[in-house]
Formats: sequence, C-alpha cells, structure tokens
Amino acid sequence: MSETATRSTIIRLLSHMRDGKEVRDYLNRFSELDQSRFAVVKVGGAVIRDDLDGLAAALAFLQTVGLSPIIVHGGGPQLDSALADADIKSERIDGLRVTPPDAIPVIRKALSAANIAIVAAIRESGGRAASVPTGVFGATLLNEAVFGRVGEPSDVNLDLVDAAVRGGEIPVLACLGETDDGRLVNINADHAVAALVKTLQPYKIIFLTETGGLLDDKGGVISTLNLASDRDRLMSAPWISGGMRVKIDQIQALLDELPLTSSVSITSPEGLSQELFTHAGAGTLIRRGEKLIEATKKSAVDWSRLEALIASSFGRKPVGGYWDSLDFDHLVVTENYRAAAVMTKMDDAIYLDKFAVLEEARGEGLARAVWQAMVDYAPYLYWRSKTSNPVNSFYFQECDGSVKAGAWTIFWIGETDLSRVPDRVRMIAALPETLENVV
Repeated sequence: MSETATRSTIIRLLSHMRDGKEVRDYLNRFSELDQSRFAVVKVGGAVIRDDLDGLAAALAFLQTVGLSPIIVHGGGPQLDSALADADIKSERIDGLRVTPPDAIPVIRKALSAANIAIVAAIRESGGRAASVPTGVFGATLLNEAVFGRVGEPSDVNLDLVDAAVRGGEIPVLACLGETDDGRLVNINADHAVAALVKTLQPYKIIFLTETGGLLDDKGGVISTLNLASDRDRLMSAPWISGGMRVKIDQIQALLDELPLTSSVSITSPEGLSQELFTHAGAGTLIRRGEKLIEATKKSAVDWSRLEALIASSFGRKPVGGYWDSLDFDHLVVTENYRAAAVMTKMDDAIYLDKFAVLEEARGEGLARAVWQAMVDYAPYLYWRSKTSNPVNSFYFQECDGSVKAGAWTIFWIGETDLSRVPDRVRMIAALPETLENVV
C-alpha cells in the first residue's frame, strides 16, 4: 500500500497546482521552521475509523518532503464501543466524557490501540512514527465527584516528543494525562491540543475532520476566515450552529495565544497536502488576521506604503503620476498594507484599478477578506486582467461574466443590464497602462 498511497497523494497535490512555485515557496517556508514546532495535527476518532489509510498516506507524504507534524488523536467512536462492550455507560456533561475509575483501563486500552493503529499505518505507508500514548500531559482532576477521572492539562512535558522528532519520527500522542499522585486520567482532545499549542507555539494547527472544513449555510466549505474582519459577521449569521460558534471561539482562543503568523486549518486527510502547499487550499484556513481599513479620500491613504505594496505584488512600480491622476473612489487595505483593492468610479459602476497582495501574504486569507469587503461595497464591479495572468483562474471563479478584448480579459460582478457591457468593455480595454514596462 505504501508506494501506491504516497504516489496518489503526490498526484492529488500536483493536480491542484498551477505550477510548482507555490509548493516550493511553502516548502521553503516550512523547512526553515523548528520541526518540533511546524504543526500540531488533531485527528478525531471518526477519521481513524473511516479513513486511516488516507490519514497515514498524507502524514507519510509530509515526511517525504522533510516535515514532521505532531499528532494528537482522540477516539470517540472507539471509546463508545469499548465502554459498551465492558457494560460501562457512556455519559457526557458539558461535552466531557464522564469517566468512572473502572472506565480508565478500558479507555487506556482503546486509546492505545488507536494510537498503535495510526503508527502502524504510517509505517506501512513508508513513513516513520513513534507511539506516545502517555508521558506528555500532566493533569489535575476537574471535579471528581461530577466527572470522575477527567483531567485538565496542567503542564506539558516535551521530552518524548522532541526525542521522536530528533529521531526522524512523527510523534503520535493520545489524550491521556497523569496527576501528580500518578493517577491516569482522561483528557478532552481539544483541551490537550490547546495545552500543547500554548507550549509549542506552532506555525500550523490542523484539525482533520470528515467534513473537510467549516461549512456555510449551503453546505459548502468556507475557504478562509480572517477573524479580525470576518468573525462578527459570521457569528451573527442566522444559519450558524451552536457547535460552530463553540469551534470558532475555541480557535480564536488558540490563535490569541500564538504569533500573528500562526494559523488553523480544518481539512480532510485527502485535502491535507493541498491545504498546506497551495494558495487555494482544500479546507478552511483561519487566521487571527489583520483589521481592514477603508478609505474614501486620498488624504487618508498612506501612498508610499500602497505604492510599495503594488510594486511588490506586480513586480513593477506604478507609472509616474499614477496616484495624482487617479480618479480615486475607495480603498480597502489591511492594517499592515499587505493586501489592498484600489477602486475608481465608472458611471454608476465601480472599476477595480488594482488588486494587490504581497507574495508572503498569499494563502493567509487576507486577499479573500479584502475581496469580500470590496464586493460588499461595490454591487456593480468591473476590472481587467492580462489574458496570461495566472490569477485569472480566481477571477473566473468570482466573476458573473467576462469577455476578451485584445490583450485583456474584462470581468464584471453584479451587472444586470448586459446592454451596457460592450461600451464598458471598450472603455476599459482602452485605458492606458498604469504599471511601468519591464526593461
């Protein structure tokens, strides 16, 4: 299975690339990190039960490119089954599994079996992994009278984790803890992840789920969330479920403890490599993000920073006099000037003159946040792009219509009177170049 599974993972990744540059950029970025702090991956019991081979192939593939995530797994379905076989009632209070003392040996055996199954599957897929069922999480009992032997992580010992990473193995951790007096306790998987993340300060936190991401009101995967700009709008949506609110609150709490460069991804085993190595991703990418600034007057814009952003994004500076002559209407820009949309007025429509995103910020969700704010502002929106521009694949997904005009493709969103399109296309195609020629 190993060669076939790894080859399949590579083929899936390559099929979603416009070229190899995205993957090389991400690999270079990830390889510069301390590998014990590259990523914490939480795996639910349903994934272990239903997609163990896909999980193992995805993790083994990461090893083949020099990356070593730390795996934390739960085992909900496995524990339900094992406790039922032992004639022990499964009960939850506030989302926590009540754990009487006689359940501990059953839970330990079931989680250890799940742990060993993950390790064996990774090895069968050609990777190297180490079983670390205990010895990482120190714990204190929450409320023994209510929950039984359920613990909350009190400290994290990374000795076994670091030893596995140094030995070239993926550490696979189970959610079992030990109290100061040596008692084994059951720990909620999300709480274990939170404690590990706070200690490690990883670059990536990944939740592998069957749904492959957070779902919108139509059942589609939400591709990116910039919490600084999207959280309030999302949390006030009438369709959002209580479980999703809890998950977003948990993720916000995780990211608040981490550097701005860290992010959370929710994806499936099959989508893991695409989520990590392509801008488009294959799941939900969540960042603490940057606040969006909207300006309606040139005087409110820091032109030197905007000019630098445009020059870096396009690889060419704006032509002389561009800003002074621009019939400026509106700007949406992130607070650190890493992504921006510059708009002008065109009759009763809006023309997107520049959509600029720093290379280092691509894949962070900033572009999506700026784009959404721009679309919310401009119900009738036009823009143009050179026909050879690789970003056009994104534009084609977003537009309501498009037409080629010479070297340009003209796009629009929201236009309801198509009789106006020909004149506007001619007008836009005839606009002068606004970026310096490459010498």
